[in-house]
Amino acid sequence: MQASFAQMGTPLSEVVFVVVDLETTGGPPGADAITEIGAVRVRGGAVESEMSTLVNPGRAIPAQITVLTGITNAMVAGAPPVGEALSAFLAWARLDGESTVLVAHNARFDVGHLRGAARALGLGWSEPTVLDTLGLARRAWSRADVPDHKLGTLAALVGSPIRPAHRALGDARATVDVLHAALEVLAPLGVTHLEDLATAADPVPARRRAKSRLADGLPSSPGVYQFLSAAGQVLYVGSAVDLRRRVRSYFTAAEKRSRIANMLDTTVQVRAIPTPTEIEARVRELRLIAELDPPVNRRSRSPRSRPWLRPVGGPRPRLAATTVLTLAQADGAVGPFPSRAALAQARRAVESALGMHPWDGPGARTAGPAGAGIPDGDAAAAGPGDAGASAGAVTGATAGVSDGAEAEVPDGGAAAGVPDGAEAVRLALSGRVDLVALPLLERISALAAVERFEEAGMWTARLRSLLLAACRAEKARPLLACPHLIAARRRPGGGWELVAVRWGRLAGSAITPPGADPRPAVRALRATAEVVAPPSRVGAAAGVEETLLLADWALDAGARIVEVDGGQEGAARVLERLSWPVGAAARHRRIIDAVG
Repeated sequence: MQASFAQMGTPLSEVVFVVVDLETTGGPPGADAITEIGAVRVRGGAVESEMSTLVNPGRAIPAQITVLTGITNAMVAGAPPVGEALSAFLAWARLDGESTVLVAHNARFDVGHLRGAARALGLGWSEPTVLDTLGLARRAWSRADVPDHKLGTLAALVGSPIRPAHRALGDARATVDVLHAALEVLAPLGVTHLEDLATAADPVPARRRAKSRLADGLPSSPGVYQFLSAAGQVLYVGSAVDLRRRVRSYFTAAEKRSRIANMLDTTVQVRAIPTPTEIEARVRELRLIAELDPPVNRRSRSPRSRPWLRPVGGPRPRLAATTVLTLAQADGAVGPFPSRAALAQARRAVESALGMHPWDGPGARTAGPAGAGIPDGDAAAAGPGDAGASAGAVTGATAGVSDGAEAEVPDGGAAAGVPDGAEAVRLALSGRVDLVALPLLERISALAAVERFEEAGMWTARLRSLLLAACRAEKARPLLACPHLIAARRRPGGGWELVAVRWGRLAGSAITPPGADPRPAVRALRATAEVVAPPSRVGAAAGVEETLLLADWALDAGARIVEVDGGQEGAARVLERLSWPVGAAARHRRIIDAVG
């Protein structure tokens, strides 16, 4: 797979450019087309080495090609065959180097022949990063500067001492001169790093591209960045694994969002806050967005206003939306929901499956049309607390469809031995979401069987909304109730990444070097981590989005729980609940992953 420019934040002065030119028989790419290879290896504007060889293609060179290049059949008769010559080129070029770029003028032709010959001969091809000086030149010089962008025309324009004459090494040398001249022209426009070359030929306004210099002083480490206006207003907040590389990417054609483009036009400064770990950067991003409310950020702006769904009342509870929950109440609630509309979807799912009175009054529940066979979208089946509920309904009778009669839809007591009424509601919202999911899945199947797909889709959407919220709650609850936890994950390059979580809030993070004993770092993190007081309610210590982010990190298959506080019983409970997948909701991946 070809290397990505976006993954390589290398200054152009450190890049190794392997500039190549081929002469061929004029045939299609393959093992019998190349007649000459010429290449120049340059770094930092200086030539490191050159390579040139004639190649015996194993076939006759057409007369018109000989006239064009001057290469005759007699000249290549004693030359190495294609396999030998190409192997020598690949060994010399070292195209798999991390900062190596293969360069050609009209690279589609030359690279196509190299790739085709390598594959035909079974030599392997590393798919190096490729730069086409033709596209680069079109960006550097318009038709007002040159009549065309042929190599000979460009070589004359930049004052190259070499006049291309369809001989490989000479043309490669001329291409080097064109490359250096083009990079010099484009440097004031912000083309100064390897990743800039990927979009150098794209129509990015020069004024915007020049602002890429705002990233020059940033570290290549995890952290949070802020774009600031001339008045000092924070316009946008983001996080990155590599601050310098990420900020620079905004000033290339890779950035397509119009609102971001407008923001960049007014940006005069970029402020960075380095962090030890990526997870800390992402958490700080959430906190800063909530604190500063930047006008260009769209997500996570009001995390504490997102509602939860919980039961209220006595023996015949109703479901209420709330943004204020105690930790005890969180054990019997699901959420947070992204919107009130999503909560309303989930509420309808619970009310219908468990036979509850809807919050907006019993009149909202209507019977299905006569002969429909299945209750309509807002019909509720007999359930716990309904005087007419049959024993078959309570034990989970299978939904059936018949002409002229309503289908029997199982209520929330689908599993034998499940308490009725308020207890069923409490259980459904505290982890036993199957009490709602199973009867609704039966209803959805029954609707689909009689081709009532619109209604089936409606109930699927309602169930999905509930399951997504239940997943969030099931992930957040263990950390919300945990006074102290340290988790660890191995870093790709060796060593450990450590995270301390207290009452659902990131209290600190650290990294250890490869091969070092992590235990001293764990002790230091415990001692220096932020002191977090037990919160009185959910969200008091940290936004739930932060807790969910930390839960995903700690529950990942590659994470290890290093230590947990909370007393013997509390620690055991946290460890028991810190499993993946979490809870009953995660078992319904088919519904959760459905298009919303």
